[in-house]
Amino acid sequence: MLVALPSAIAFGVLVFSAISPELSGQGALVGMLGAAALGIIAPLFGGTPALITGPCAPAAAVLAGLATELVRGGIDPTRIPALLALTGLACALLQVLFGLLKGGRFIKYIPYPVVAGYLSGVGLIIALGQLPKLLGLPKGVGLLHGLGDPGSWQWPGIIVGLITMVVMLNAPRFTRKIPAAILGLFAGIFGYFAIGLFIPGLMTVEANPLVIGPIKATGSFLASVADRLSGLAHIRGEDLKLVAYSALALAALLSIDTLKTCVVLDALTRGRHNSNRELLGQGIGNLAAFAVGGMSGAGQMGPTLVNVTSGGKTRRSSIAEGIFVVLAVLVLGSLIAWVPIGALAGILLVVAFRMFDWPAFRLLQNRETRLDFAVIAAVVIVAETIGLIAASATGVGLAILLFIRDQIRGSVLRRRAALRETRSKTHRLQEELALLTEHGEQAGVYELQGNLFFGTTDQLFTEIEPDLKVRKWVLLDMRRVQSMDYTAAHLFEQMHDRLGEHGGELLFCGMPSSLPSRQDIHKYLDSLGLVGGEGGGIRVFETRDEALEWMENRILEGAGWTPPDKQAPLALGQIELLSDLDAAVVEELLGCVHTRSVRAGGKVFSVGDEGDEVFLIRSGKVRILLPLKGGMRHHLATFSRGDFFGEMAFLDRGKRSADAEAKTDCELYVMSRNEFNARSRANPILGVRTFARLARAVSLRLRQTDGELRSLEER
Repeated sequence: MLVALPSAIAFGVLVFSAISPELSGQGALVGMLGAAALGIIAPLFGGTPALITGPCAPAAAVLAGLATELVRGGIDPTRIPALLALTGLACALLQVLFGLLKGGRFIKYIPYPVVAGYLSGVGLIIALGQLPKLLGLPKGVGLLHGLGDPGSWQWPGIIVGLITMVVMLNAPRFTRKIPAAILGLFAGIFGYFAIGLFIPGLMTVEANPLVIGPIKATGSFLASVADRLSGLAHIRGEDLKLVAYSALALAALLSIDTLKTCVVLDALTRGRHNSNRELLGQGIGNLAAFAVGGMSGAGQMGPTLVNVTSGGKTRRSSIAEGIFVVLAVLVLGSLIAWVPIGALAGILLVVAFRMFDWPAFRLLQNRETRLDFAVIAAVVIVAETIGLIAASATGVGLAILLFIRDQIRGSVLRRRAALRETRSKTHRLQEELALLTEHGEQAGVYELQGNLFFGTTDQLFTEIEPDLKVRKWVLLDMRRVQSMDYTAAHLFEQMHDRLGEHGGELLFCGMPSSLPSRQDIHKYLDSLGLVGGEGGGIRVFETRDEALEWMENRILEGAGWTPPDKQAPLALGQIELLSDLDAAVVEELLGCVHTRSVRAGGKVFSVGDEGDEVFLIRSGKVRILLPLKGGMRHHLATFSRGDFFGEMAFLDRGKRSADAEAKTDCELYVMSRNEFNARSRANPILGVRTFARLARAVSLRLRQTDGELRSLEER
């Protein structure tokens, strides 16, 4: 309470003295009532433990700026307090709406340079507004004119303000048990009365411009609340137009200020606040402040930190702070009239100094961060010259431009490769590999990343365009894509049409459907009519491997290759592993093999099985699958007609390390190591030549795997 109440008084005086210096006492009362209402009501509905809510600097800056604009616009000064109250009411309702619509998560994402510039602008506005009060300049005298006319300065007020600032800035060096703001205020009051011993005119409260003056409240508390509520019936459309922008700015600023304090509080207490509930609580608290005639506010950093470090851990400490404000108002109300304006100006100047983001100037030292500094500077300049709403819009607009700049600087094309440089998991025979190497430039794989939107699609098209002229098939791997807009979708349509001109196709694989942005890219493209292999749409594959296999098959078919499922079963000597062995050796091997048929979906063997056989595929396809947790399986490889698998158990006689499952109906030759050993003892040439062929085949597979791993590591 000792931290929150002096600031609340100062903020109230700041706002109402912008209407007329004679209203300083009313401003002090409005600040105190706001501190009391917010202190008690906001914790009841907000729920963030130990958060202290009260009138704050952003609220003072917005409301004081609005009051100044209304005075300059010729509005009757007697109507301005009601318009300020209407602004507070609209702000409260907007905050309640933010909370109900779950807007807390969006407010958190306002770029930090915008927030830093905004708060720095508020600090500068407060400082420029308080310097005339510190100097004691007459109403209507501008700061620049007053600085050039020392004769108009009120030196007692200046001395009081300087004493307040010096004590407030240096108090933490000596003690942290008593808040610096209250020490500064007491020092300023003591200094004022010390000067009053030599200047008797200072010792009167009536018509004294150097003190707040009498706090006048008319009628009872209940009558005041009733007047507030009945006044809602007299709100006019033009009144809402006058305050709409300021209310929106106030709601946004108070919400940001509160959630920023909650984030710091979470770090101190190791808790986690509910941003939407807190916005709802702050809105209800500001509604209560409006009802009792108090000033709007937000969760405050200074009082909250004092509360936590003093042992406050629950909402009870926050409510107790509000109750202590009420007691202070009742007990000390008559003494507050003697608080010097210079002391309050000194407190606010220190607050403004601390609000200004001085570390932002370090951004000028690094070339990469100068644009971030430009955003902060632009927000501050617009806040001073135009207004806080325009400053907010300027900051968000510049932050968007910086985001687009960063996206453009980094390519969305993560990696590219021709089909001759990458392979599907379907193992190919040497003849097929030779054809793929020869014709592999007809197809290309392009791995995309990041956000595909109007800022990045032109660069992507520039990078891929030369390949569209020479490739028939272009596969876009979308696994790392985060978002997509209509501009990107239109680009893909153009690419698909261009490839179709020479009989090619654009292909997609790995379409993400559960992005952080909640965007389902496949569904989005489907709604635009762009995807679907039938009818000329872009063909979509579930996995990259399926797409690679499809392109490999198209290239092989174009070279005259016949798919394995359309060919007759092979004889043992036609299996590639044994194809260059002489007939006598093959005939000898026939004595240690037997045939086996497996229907599509059937298991050849399972992980953990005992076995020493190698399997030679006469016809069909077999997939090798690695079981994972949760019933999932990872596809390791596919073997087809003329290939072999299971060689590891044949060599080391260990347990099977994966599942082998028939993808289609299969005819297999099965050769057992025990039977093979028996034949080899009688015919050593059989063993030597078979193992030599097996060693060469395994070596080729390892080299292919090595090349694939190397391509994955390239950057």
